[in-house]
Amino acid sequence: MKISDTSSQDVVLEPKSNKKRILVAAALLVTVAIVAWLAAPTVNRWSQAQMSVSAERLRFAEVSLGDFVRDISVQGKVIAAVSPTLYATQSGTITFEVESGDTVTTGQALASIDSPEIQNQLLQEQAQLSSLNVELQRQGITTRQQKLQNQKAEDSAAIALRAAQREMSRAAQAFEQGAMTEVDYEKAQDDLLTAELLHKHSLLDTALDSERLEFEIQTQLLSVEQQELRVADLRRQVQELVINSPVNGIVGNLSVGQKTNVAKNQPVLSVVDLSAFEVEIQVSESYADDLAIGMQAQIRAGSNTYEATLTAVSPEIINNQVTGRVRFNGKVPEGLRQNQRLTTRILLEEKFDVLMVQRGQFFDSGNGRFAYVVDDGIARRQPISVGATSLSRIEILSGLSAGETIVISSTELFNSADAVLINN
Repeated sequence: MKISDTSSQDVVLEPKSNKKRILVAAALLVTVAIVAWLAAPTVNRWSQAQMSVSAERLRFAEVSLGDFVRDISVQGKVIAAVSPTLYATQSGTITFEVESGDTVTTGQALASIDSPEIQNQLLQEQAQLSSLNVELQRQGITTRQQKLQNQKAEDSAAIALRAAQREMSRAAQAFEQGAMTEVDYEKAQDDLLTAELLHKHSLLDTALDSERLEFEIQTQLLSVEQQELRVADLRRQVQELVINSPVNGIVGNLSVGQKTNVAKNQPVLSVVDLSAFEVEIQVSESYADDLAIGMQAQIRAGSNTYEATLTAVSPEIINNQVTGRVRFNGKVPEGLRQNQRLTTRILLEEKFDVLMVQRGQFFDSGNGRFAYVVDDGIARRQPISVGATSLSRIEILSGLSAGETIVISSTELFNSADAVLINN
């Protein structure tokens, strides 16, 4: 009996070829080389960066050239450009003809003050004026009488002078013919001289007395004119007892109650002119030196923007703020209300062809001295110099070039690293 062996299960193995092994090894080397070549930039960036930050946590902006507008935006409140407060002109009892909120027109009577004292004073001064007018008329009559007496004295002196002249002429003829003594002739000469002197003095007295009378008339006339001024002033004060509206508008607050006894110069009510509105703004004192009257502004009311002008700037700083007033250039928006809040934009400065970048938190993080320039996924810390700033733009003086991209979000998470890898 033959015993079978395992020869039927044996397989002849040929020796393995080294060629296949070499091909596999070459393929692996090529793969490693390609991977290394592709990963080289990444590895290089990793080697240069001190830390890495995800791009989702950052904001970027491109440095560009353009027109730079420096402006500020503040909240303002609407106020009436004309809102006069009316005062009591005299002490007395006030009676209002209107109520708060009533619509009034220019010249309309708003209130009246009952002041018996000023009214009685007017009557007294009017009586005094009448008395002075009577005195002026009496002085006129006296002046005419006195002038008539002076004229009579002057005429009498003139007649006496002519009589003395005729007597002197007869005496001269008689003395020449020897019909009159020398004593009588000299007496005639003395009489003529006396008559001439009396006539001369009469003329002087008449002229002087006329000046005196004219002076008295002038004095009395000045007294009348002075009294007329007093009466006119009192009439004005009596007329001012009725308080009239100086503008078209509505009545504001009544400062005193009806039938209240008010003092002179006490505020009693206000009138608001709704046809002229302005916006009162409060600006931080850091911009105080930049504000100037006449600057252009824009006021946003609802969905519309209106052109305006800065018309007034307070000379003092209160609570670290400066108060200013902005006036609409053209049509005033409809529906404005007193103390309504509006956003106001003031244009401080405008520059052309300026290197600038969008404003962001990087400006505060680096105090405006550093920025991170992004190049090939690496944000590199770059010293910069900035100029003017606005609400949305920052002027770049040096350190950056147009077309560069920088990180404008906060850079505090970079920890002042010189290079930061930005992961996408």
